[in-house]
Amino acid sequence: MSRKYNVAILGATGAVGTELLALLEERNFPLGKLKLLASERSAGKSISFAGKDLVIEAVTGSSFDDIDIVLASAGGSISKKWLPIATKAGAISIDNSSAFRMHPDVPLVVPEVNPEAALQHKGIIANPNCTTILMTVAIYPLHQVQPIQRIVVSTYQSASGAGARAMEEVKVQSQAILNGEPAIPEILPYPLAFNLFPHNSPMTENSYCEEEMKMVNETRKIIGDHDIRITATCVRVPVLRAHSEAINLEFAHPFNPDKAREILATASGVELVEDFTKNYFPMPIDASGKDDVLVGRIRQDVSHPNGLELWICGDQIRKGAALNAVQIAELLIAKSLI
Repeated sequence: MSRKYNVAILGATGAVGTELLALLEERNFPLGKLKLLASERSAGKSISFAGKDLVIEAVTGSSFDDIDIVLASAGGSISKKWLPIATKAGAISIDNSSAFRMHPDVPLVVPEVNPEAALQHKGIIANPNCTTILMTVAIYPLHQVQPIQRIVVSTYQSASGAGARAMEEVKVQSQAILNGEPAIPEILPYPLAFNLFPHNSPMTENSYCEEEMKMVNETRKIIGDHDIRITATCVRVPVLRAHSEAINLEFAHPFNPDKAREILATASGVELVEDFTKNYFPMPIDASGKDDVLVGRIRQDVSHPNGLELWICGDQIRKGAALNAVQIAELLIAKSLI
């Protein structure tokens, strides 16, 4: 009989926590016991899973005593508080927050890119930022053929990146505007319905916001090239779910678009979507609910002989968060490392 694993979801009531539950059931994850952990405010409520109602528990110091795997998606401060306790209890934590991503002893893993890094964990494995995951899945197959020297990326990030409440806020704001009423922001700093604004994460000293610097620093760590030049502009757009990115890649020599298309058509975690005759390329509405990152509009950069342009869309909640975490857990199980 194959082994079963006791799993705890830390942050079970959020958008990513909900997706984690769906994926565990959908992918027939070898579950023993499933424990749902959240704040005291949510404790006592129940969530349906595989035809059963599971009661949410408030996280405590003993919550991880019988747990093999912790899938954490409750924010950086929560992860910093509880994941070291989970590690001491013998659990392996896969963390969706930014708390440990740049820690030198914590692997930052995208299974399609650097699966071997997961094997070097010391109890905690970090899930990268959503935009970084989607981009690295799409560009790494090209980087393996000819190393990328520079990346210029602009993101078009949906409300889902700010959580379930932000998604609901966009719906409410949209209805208000259609009714001739003001769109009042509560979760996001500005109205997002029928609007967009640069990503509102805190600004750093170099005038890039934290979200943009995550893409710079995390991509270097995942790919294993700390000399690659990267610049990012991150924008929040009035889309409910799935992020989009316009990516410009610079190589030492020209990269034929047809060769890039051929490589990406068979790359793991990628789906090639493009029809130049119909001007049909990846869209958030098509990427929502899908595992793969949709890639298309591959073309020569007319401003640079060694430049290549890509357009991608990916489900931020799924591959950009929950699915990547579950895939890391599956990778460890396949290697008999849990």
